[in-house]
Amino acid sequence: MESNDVLDKLPRHLLNLIIDQPYANYTNQDHAVWRYIMRQNVNYLPQVAHHSYLKGLERTGISIDRIPNMYGMNRILKEIGWAAVTVDGFIPPAAFMEFQAYNVLVIAADIRPIDQVLYTPAPDIIHEAAGHAPIIADEEYSAYLRDFGKAGRRAFSSAYDNKVYEAIRHLSILKADPYTSFVAIEEAEAELDKLSRLQEEPSEMALLRNLHWWTVEYGLIGSMENPKIYGAGLLSSIGESHNCMKPKVKKNPYSLEAQNYTFDITTQQPQLFVTPDFNYLNTVLDQYLDTMAVRKGGLESLNKALRSAGTSTVVYSSGLQVSGKLVKIHEQNQEAVYLGFEGPSMLSFNFQQLKGQGTKHHPDGFGSPVGKVKGIGQSLEEMSVGELEANGIKVGDKLELEFESGVRVSGILVKITREQGKNLIFTFKDCAVNYKGNQLFKPEWGIYDMAIGKSIISTFAGPADPDAFHLEYPAPVEKTHHIQHSDETMKLYGLYGNIQEYRENGGNSQILFETWEKLKSKYPEEWLLPLEILEELVKSGNQSELAGEIISFLKTKALKNEEMQKLIGDGLALITN
Repeated sequence: MESNDVLDKLPRHLLNLIIDQPYANYTNQDHAVWRYIMRQNVNYLPQVAHHSYLKGLERTGISIDRIPNMYGMNRILKEIGWAAVTVDGFIPPAAFMEFQAYNVLVIAADIRPIDQVLYTPAPDIIHEAAGHAPIIADEEYSAYLRDFGKAGRRAFSSAYDNKVYEAIRHLSILKADPYTSFVAIEEAEAELDKLSRLQEEPSEMALLRNLHWWTVEYGLIGSMENPKIYGAGLLSSIGESHNCMKPKVKKNPYSLEAQNYTFDITTQQPQLFVTPDFNYLNTVLDQYLDTMAVRKGGLESLNKALRSAGTSTVVYSSGLQVSGKLVKIHEQNQEAVYLGFEGPSMLSFNFQQLKGQGTKHHPDGFGSPVGKVKGIGQSLEEMSVGELEANGIKVGDKLELEFESGVRVSGILVKITREQGKNLIFTFKDCAVNYKGNQLFKPEWGIYDMAIGKSIISTFAGPADPDAFHLEYPAPVEKTHHIQHSDETMKLYGLYGNIQEYRENGGNSQILFETWEKLKSKYPEEWLLPLEILEELVKSGNQSELAGEIISFLKTKALKNEEMQKLIGDGLALITN
């Protein structure tokens, strides 16, 4: 991967998900599919897309005739403060959001097969590069994407979310392989359908993904009467970009209510949402942030961290950040009074691990009270060293603290950790912690670090200092298929290459006649390559018998079904006009 200023800022834990773009693996038919879709987009989208799309297409350096190379795209994207990386299909939503927060566009390396030209459920390079990239050149929209990414990397997921992600990834991999059996796809669809019917309270990430879907992926912008397209899923789907403008697709004004609309990736959408402008997207995002644990704090937010069953960060009112797997909340009168973490834990301040408070120091967990101490008017976090000593709290002395909740901490105070005028941690030796007859910490367990804070003001997914916590996003176990084509199929792709070479470099027009003869006899199901041959005949002014034969062949093939009628009809219209 060729780096640049944007990519250099990516945290280490995201790097495992990046792959080299397998450019040599793209077939000549892949390039033809890209070219067909891009030419249709450039022809049609000016009528229905937001005005920034075509300007952005030009600014981001995306070619029309060939699949773009990431190196070339990155050299141009960095001029608008963004970068692009290739990944292997769907990646975990939290990771996808975090890339976005760092102004990095995630691009699935694969390209849709020819039987999914109109619509594909899998992320592919057409969707990502031709859908997402051009629109980010708009500064207001770019800011929304970045802010959305920042929100997403703090959102709590659930075990159910992970199952849905794996099921969607598996289905998309199968559908992207033209050689997958019908039975395998049916089984994968059935599994996803079974999961979608399970009734479970949606997580923060699930609701946020709904908002992402109805804006970034499938958003409309402007007036309700004449909306324009800006969502990448619509911009990259030449089938749905037409259908979405029809009255049968309901148009709703975009609002926070969109969070409650789930979606099905395997089919076109029955309704869409219209935002008046890009600024309004951030208004709704801010409304959603007000419902998230990262802003709310308190017992409700702690319970979200508990249910996530993963690494989370709990922020005390002192500013101390405790990262780990929250497994126990002792509560009293609807307030947390003691928190218990399991496994490697870390204490941080301002998103940086405090010295000596990493996972090596807390390999087996962490526990601490929350609240005020009896008999002391001020909160411990706000007291100066002098005020602490006036209340009998002095390093080196035996100290007994009883919290208003009834939690008792007794031991020798050996250290006070302070940052920016706030007390964050009291460190004890020979310490015992008791609550309602239960011993929560014993002296023989070693040093006890007590977090200081009268309340919990925030919780969010993931560790506060990912690098210090050694956070990893492992590369997906199930890989997208490296498709093995038959010798006969490779010969077909060679014919595509002949026409591509002729279009780009010229040569003897006899190649058009020879290619057509081979197509007729060996590949009668082909529709895209005949269009490419016809295009070259028309461009050269050769309205010969051959052109008429190809047009007749294509019109007959268009009678096969509605999808073929659209593909061939749109192709002919572009050539003849």
